[in-house]
Amino acid sequence: MTVLQRIEHDYIGSRQLPGDALYGLQSLRAVENFPCEDHFQEEWYKAMGIVKLACYQTIEKFFEALHKKGFEGKVSIRIIGRSRLDALQEAAREVAEGKHFDSFIVPATQGGAGTSINMNVNEIIVNRALQIIGMNPGDYSEIHPIEDANLYQSTNDVVPTALRIAVMNLLQDEEISINGLRTEIERLEIQSRDMLRIGYTQMQEAVPSSYGRLFGAYSEMLSRDWWRISKCFERIKTINLGGGAIGTATGVPRFFLMEASRQLQQLTGLPVNRSENLTDSTMHLDSLVEVHAILKAHAVNLEKMASDLRLLASDLTAPNDIKIPACQIGSTIMPGKVNPVIIEFVISAAHKVYTNDQLVTQLSSMGCLDLNAYLPTIGHAIIESQKMLLAADKTMTDNLLKGMEIIPESALRRLFLSPAITTALSPYIGYDKATELALKMKTDRIDVFMANNALQFIKNEELKALLNPDRLLRAGFTITDLIDK
Repeated sequence: MTVLQRIEHDYIGSRQLPGDALYGLQSLRAVENFPCEDHFQEEWYKAMGIVKLACYQTIEKFFEALHKKGFEGKVSIRIIGRSRLDALQEAAREVAEGKHFDSFIVPATQGGAGTSINMNVNEIIVNRALQIIGMNPGDYSEIHPIEDANLYQSTNDVVPTALRIAVMNLLQDEEISINGLRTEIERLEIQSRDMLRIGYTQMQEAVPSSYGRLFGAYSEMLSRDWWRISKCFERIKTINLGGGAIGTATGVPRFFLMEASRQLQQLTGLPVNRSENLTDSTMHLDSLVEVHAILKAHAVNLEKMASDLRLLASDLTAPNDIKIPACQIGSTIMPGKVNPVIIEFVISAAHKVYTNDQLVTQLSSMGCLDLNAYLPTIGHAIIESQKMLLAADKTMTDNLLKGMEIIPESALRRLFLSPAITTALSPYIGYDKATELALKMKTDRIDVFMANNALQFIKNEELKALLNPDRLLRAGFTITDLIDK
């Protein structure tokens, strides 16, 4: 029979809760103590479920080993009945699937090194397990949120292990999203391989180049991002599960210590393994700092590319070589205005990552002696950055690059009107004449062909040959080029 209200007790006192609530007293205290509204990351919540399931499966194997060796009943350790253990496993699976997330009420920003995270999950699992066996939530004499749901575990090994699982799952998504972005960039590179453009240094016209080279450089940049992301798994695959409070495995059966990480590896398919130095893995978060720095590098590259495309498509550079898709109206007062909103979103997301990087760095350095109390905020920032970058990759791919147009006629016309074109002629006519040609173009506002007709520095046929895309886009020149000009 369902009760409308229930009372839960701990050594601090008693509180009343809704009778059917899957959260319990410790979660309620956390909400009261940390009155903020930043929501815990669902990916981390799901990972907590899979880590708990690995623990319960390991405990089941441990109990079976005790039974086979005839130790059951001869040693004073807590044995969870089979039906209760099955119910805990079923409830943990549901958490791993994201179910009951509305009962996770603890905010992301909190004190206590993640104890509130662990207890909220323990309470959800226990109260759901109680429902599974036909009991009411809160009947902790049957299944207990600490003695049963947390058996052989500590907040300090379960919560950081779950964080690594969540981060690795998102890293897999990030690898795919970067490759999707790179595929579109490579398409544009192939499409514009011979499309000439003006190359710029310090926002000034400099030398002839091509859009193929521009997009080819972006492709190389994204390849590095993908490679760095793929290496992140090596940085965080080592876990401290079974290490207990500070990595000493105090109060933890050696069977559990040796088996739990293997069980988790089988459940997740991720390359997790137990640390050889559990104390180090519990104390230090430098591997997470390193991973976030790699995420920041991708954010830097996204912003650079987005800023370039915004400039090339802006009214400041009209008539433009590049036209970006119109995604939504740009103004409620200026008719017909369209803004580069996708690019602005990408840049905003990048700066959120930069801010998170500073947070992760500073709080990771504030670990004290055997533990870092700020893991909840650090983990929240890392997952937030990952999700920001996934969103930025996706919208840049789908809503910007796929609909972007390059106008070769405009680009070529701008190049031939730019004094920058004379840089390519300097080896053939000399720096002084090339400078005179450039000044003539700038003063009279004429293209390179008209300026050369006036100054007669080179035959028109030779000039056209030198400014052919094949010739312009060669890497450097040879002595034969000078002879055969």
